[in-house]
Amino acid sequence: MKRTGILNRHLSGALAELGHGHGVLVCDAGMPIPDGPRVVDLAFRAGVPSFAEVLDGLLAELAVEGATAAQEVREANPAAAALLEGEFPGLELVPHERLKELSAGARLVVRTGEARPYANVLLRCGVFF
Repeated sequence: MKRTGILNRHLSGALAELGHGHGVLVCDAGMPIPDGPRVVDLAFRAGVPSFAEVLDGLLAELAVEGATAAQEVREANPAAAALLEGEFPGLELVPHERLKELSAGARLVVRTGEARPYANVLLRCGVFF
């Protein structure tokens, strides 16, 4: 059994299959899940695991070259906006409907138990070298 890092075997395996430019949608429990991408649903109950916890774990495992979130996050969920803008200084903000469209092209969707609105981000994988 792994001692460190992500223990969920479905998520760990999915992350290992990602390559440069692939998209990873990290979303709250209310975000519509597009058909097509691989989905790892971590939601246990409302708020567990939180968006922040899942994002922190993923960022420890992934090289990320860009991120996109809904512009509505700033007004509707200031805590999530602060988290995202702190982690991604070049964060791209688009209308929520556009984020849902972009999510259809994601390679992986990671659903959290987050129950606050607009706690969603589309990550673009980079390379570690």
